[in-house]
Amino acid sequence: MISPYCPIPQRVSLNSHLFSSGKVPDNLRHLILDIARAAKYIQSAIRTTEAGLSGTKNQFGEEQVKLDVLSDEIIRQHLCESQLVASFSSEEIEEVVELDAHAPYSVVYDPLDGSSLVDVNFAVGSIFGLYRGNKIIDSKPREQVAALYVLYGPRTLLVYSCGNGVHEFILNEVGEFILLRENLGVADAAKNYSPGNLRAVTENAPYRNLLNLWLDEKLTLRYSGCMVADIHHILSKGQGIFTNIGGSKYPQGKLRLVFECGPFSYLMEQAGGASSNGRDAILDTAIREVDQRTPIIIGSKQEVERVCRLLKE
Repeated sequence: MISPYCPIPQRVSLNSHLFSSGKVPDNLRHLILDIARAAKYIQSAIRTTEAGLSGTKNQFGEEQVKLDVLSDEIIRQHLCESQLVASFSSEEIEEVVELDAHAPYSVVYDPLDGSSLVDVNFAVGSIFGLYRGNKIIDSKPREQVAALYVLYGPRTLLVYSCGNGVHEFILNEVGEFILLRENLGVADAAKNYSPGNLRAVTENAPYRNLLNLWLDEKLTLRYSGCMVADIHHILSKGQGIFTNIGGSKYPQGKLRLVFECGPFSYLMEQAGGASSNGRDAILDTAIREVDQRTPIIIGSKQEVERVCRLLKE
């Protein structure tokens, strides 16, 4: 019970929302707050760190920029300090890292999605999925107890769900995430489209036909190259469709189930949208390895269903 001597806040903080509106267990609330604190340091680093190559590669052989490495270090530090993490897996590390088998949660994350866009000053983001216990492999994204992302753009935004709707917060001038919008929703029909891995249209005729259909129907193209920004556009505008379909170079598409598609699928379904790999729901796809790729079709439910049907023709 809140004491009558406590003033009613004019703006709802992330901590307050997790405690009261989200009804989130204390340990999960503290872990999300630790992740939010890490995001503040990443936001500062983006504004002050040189955005060149680090001279190293991640587990997938991709060149890392300095901010990739720094963002990963910042998040790892906060996860370790929290004392709430049994294990974690980062897109920048080859293995699942075991911390404390008795801790309540495991975390998967992409520390800086779209990092190659930093030097051209486009929006980038961080993605997180939280699981109960110390098991990530053989879990399914539907088993996540929370998912969230942070978008670093003209404004720094944090969007989370713990299974009770999708809620958006803005980082204010004193470094507090404050509620911006509650219960983001996604309509069944899409007016915008965000097609990824467009190289695949040269050899994937159904994908090419789909793009031509969207052009003929005069849908609006919205694609930045940062999945966080593109998915946020759908959640923010309340409609849209994002695709990343496979071709010969990437038969399963370019995106990873664990770090990107799983967390976003959890958030999208909480907002009333849908996600699929073309056959099955992303949330019901078993995680067999940390570098597992998957095609993804995500956004407005009716459009997801239509795209899955058209890609089979």
